[in-house]
Amino acid sequence: MNINQSLSNLTDMAVFACVVDAGGFSAAARQLGITPSAVSRQVARLETALRVRLLERTTRKFRLTDAGAAAYNRCQAMVASAREVWALSDTHSAAPAGLVRMSMPKAVGRQLVHPLALSFLQKYPQVDVQLVITDRTVDLYEESIDLALRVTDTPPPGLAGRPLATLCHRLCASPRYLAEHGHPQHPRELGQHACIYLGEDDRDRHWRFECAGEEVTVAVRGRYVANHSEVRLEAALNHLGIASLPGFAARAALERGDLVPVLSDWQHKTSYAGTAWLLYPPNRFVPAKLRVWIDHLVQGFAQVQ
Repeated sequence: MNINQSLSNLTDMAVFACVVDAGGFSAAARQLGITPSAVSRQVARLETALRVRLLERTTRKFRLTDAGAAAYNRCQAMVASAREVWALSDTHSAAPAGLVRMSMPKAVGRQLVHPLALSFLQKYPQVDVQLVITDRTVDLYEESIDLALRVTDTPPPGLAGRPLATLCHRLCASPRYLAEHGHPQHPRELGQHACIYLGEDDRDRHWRFECAGEEVTVAVRGRYVANHSEVRLEAALNHLGIASLPGFAARAALERGDLVPVLSDWQHKTSYAGTAWLLYPPNRFVPAKLRVWIDHLVQGFAQVQ
């Protein structure tokens, strides 16, 4: 196929991607403002040009063939690139506008990003922000996410990124709890204490520590387990035990003296501690709405300890 033939099928490729995204010919036709029969003809024309079957059709639904799945990924990327070309008009806009979608872990989203979003929305009234707050790994391409914040020391390949801050986990307890039960001097002593831990899987009750080349893993137990850092914080403030908390979640209580650090000479190693990375597709045009949001996050995270 020569270049002229390829260019003549670009519209058909875009329509095919729309059919898959919309979940059907009729839904795609409504989005595109054309008839379902016109949509069907364009998909059939693309199949003829490629000489492969892209969709297996029934009266009510369809499924992608193997060739169709491969073609869809490329057609979807083409449509995304076309949208970015149109977004170029936004490059030098004095008033950034549009929707920014960003995913992030729950604790980071609630306690760090959400407060920054509130001030950002006041500063940029024409930019909308959608926070996708989840601990699962979000596929930026499949789910049309502009940016992802992930806590990791090994950023995934295939994405560009910039580090925002180093996040740590700390052990904390109330002065009253420690006065009643003693202040542990070594991680092994935690086995005799009530510990407040995450509890999403068995690894969460095996706390790991490192200090001056010594590594220790301790199996902890306690009467209260919660997979939300604010809940664990409140439990520690109510003298229920020694809690494992993100440093940013414990900071205010530590500064007030409502909590005190435990085993502060030891590094508390968890899979939820590390560098907070802002990730996005590489070689991607960054419109003004994303640039100002990224700059706002960088400034805000500079205050994180």
